[in-house]
Amino acid sequence: VQLQASGGGLVQAGGSLRLSCSFSGSTTDRYAIGWFRQAPGKEREGISCVSRNGDVKYYADSVRGRSAISRDKANNTVSLQIDSLRPEDTGVYYCSADQRYYSTDAGLRYNMEYWGKGTLVTVSS
Repeated sequence: VQLQASGGGLVQAGGSLRLSCSFSGSTTDRYAIGWFRQAPGKEREGISCVSRNGDVKYYADSVRGRSAISRDKANNTVSLQIDSLRPEDTGVYYCSADQRYYSTDAGLRYNMEYWGKGTLVTVSS
């Protein structure tokens, strides 16, 4: 199983980004998919997760209300849309996969089995 996050870039505060997690070696519906970010000098933070069937979704407080995780079964990808971006959203964003769904930061950070390379998001003020 291989994952790759993409869609990062430089964006002004208040803008939006849609990050995409491409998945190979299997189909995404066999795994819960999580999104993480790591800001400079800070620990990695689990910010969102979607269950295998897409019915259950988790959002960290830091992004809840302005983000949406979704599955695209046809393209075997999982996306994370973040709106109203803030400078503190700056960091490297990663996606990950596990057969179990987790709804806490710690659950995501310590249990996700597969990890992809990240994509850098920079939010300017």
